[in-house]
Amino acid sequence: MDNNLARAMAALTTGIYVLTVRDERRCHGMSSSWVAQVSGEPVLFTAAVDNAHFSNGVIAKTGVFGMNVVGRRGKELEDYFYSARAHREDNLEGIEFELSPALQVPWLKLAMVAIEARVVDSRVAGDHTIFVGAPVGVRVGESDRALTSLDLDYVYLGGKEVFRRDRVGGN
Repeated sequence: MDNNLARAMAALTTGIYVLTVRDERRCHGMSSSWVAQVSGEPVLFTAAVDNAHFSNGVIAKTGVFGMNVVGRRGKELEDYFYSARAHREDNLEGIEFELSPALQVPWLKLAMVAIEARVVDSRVAGDHTIFVGAPVGVRVGESDRALTSLDLDYVYLGGKEVFRRDRVGGN
């Protein structure tokens, strides 16, 4: 990706989330910033997941996932799930979570909001699959301000591409 296109994509402000899945005994989480509400009635949101990522296969197989909104007080979630330490199938060891009541997906205790969702549609879009989720249950934690891509020193652009922000420019 050329530098101007990378800067343009990095300028798209996004929230910071951790998508969670459960496959038999394995529980897994992944950092995600490509999440958006797409319908008000019924309420639907999308999450884009890399086609090669472990979570993609689990979501396609089970038809459910958790979406955990990371607040500023929970930034350690983003730090962990974006790190190499989290690149394993059963990566919730040491992270406090509970299984959601209806769909039994992991809800992270540090998340400011957690949603359990059922997949109602999906579309492959390039190297990612866009899963359309319908909320089934919600847990609202402590009041916090949602972490956004502007709070991070980097922005994920897909694949192995990461845009590093120039802190001198005020970002």
